[in-house]
Amino acid sequence: MTKVAVFIGDELARYGFGHGHPFGLDRHDVFVNEFRRRGLDKKVSIQSPVMASEDQLLLFHTPEYLNEVKARSKTGQGYLDCGDTPAFAGVYEAAATVVGTTLAAVDVVLTGGAQRAFIPIAGLHHARRDVAAGFCVFNDCGVAIEALRQQHGIRKVAYVDIDAHHGDGVFYEFESDPDLAIVDFHEDGRFLYPGTGAIEETGKGAAKGTKLNIPMPPDAGDALFKKLWDQAEAFIENAAPEFILLQCGADSIRGDPITHLGYTCEVHAFTAMRLSQLADRICAGRLVAMGGGGYNRANLATAWCAVVNAMIEA
Repeated sequence: MTKVAVFIGDELARYGFGHGHPFGLDRHDVFVNEFRRRGLDKKVSIQSPVMASEDQLLLFHTPEYLNEVKARSKTGQGYLDCGDTPAFAGVYEAAATVVGTTLAAVDVVLTGGAQRAFIPIAGLHHARRDVAAGFCVFNDCGVAIEALRQQHGIRKVAYVDIDAHHGDGVFYEFESDPDLAIVDFHEDGRFLYPGTGAIEETGKGAAKGTKLNIPMPPDAGDALFKKLWDQAEAFIENAAPEFILLQCGADSIRGDPITHLGYTCEVHAFTAMRLSQLADRICAGRLVAMGGGGYNRANLATAWCAVVNAMIEA
């Protein structure tokens, strides 16, 4: 079995926004250039992007929302939310490719084609079932969770998110789901979009106690993250997931233009290593990592390469 599969390709690079938008079209290639410069491409299985079908998107999103994105995709005009996520010609196909590629990564892990997988342009954790948000058109994380349940018979899933922004589109759409364990490290919502993810929010109803929000103060560094990690890892292990998803946004690294945390890339290497080891212990190594945010190009290239390298070495 190949240890790690990495999904890259021009179709995946098309998800991004122009006109100086932080989520620009260059993010994929910035990562790939560094990935190749380090020789990591020789140590993994390179896989191609895949576009999701409408049926796959409907596992999470509403038909009405899909129709709206299709219409905006044809005109390339307007916004898909209140002003963060502009439409562009072909946005439907580009966003569906992010989802399809994440699903392909899940499939390659479940079928034994690789032990773990990484997708750089993925982890669009703000989109809700019926609306875009925060640069995210379709929520590939949410679709992957639904696909694991509905198509693969995997009930217990862990979702871990170290992006600077709270993964509200995953958290609130699964807030009452007792079988989805969530651990979300993020900049305190009092200082950063989307303003959610308080420590008191632990799930609703039968799911109370299955979600762990860890708001971090501005300028929080590696030492605080690692101090809090043991609690998070014990929480995941106690949930006994059959599959682990990691959203490893690089916007939590010091120097990001739109956030205020102070990690180094060591946090991303550390998290990927510890989750790989945990997955090996409790769920047959099943781990898929998604790039998420990150708007300082040097940071995202270094952080995501650190994640891939840790997944190889674990």
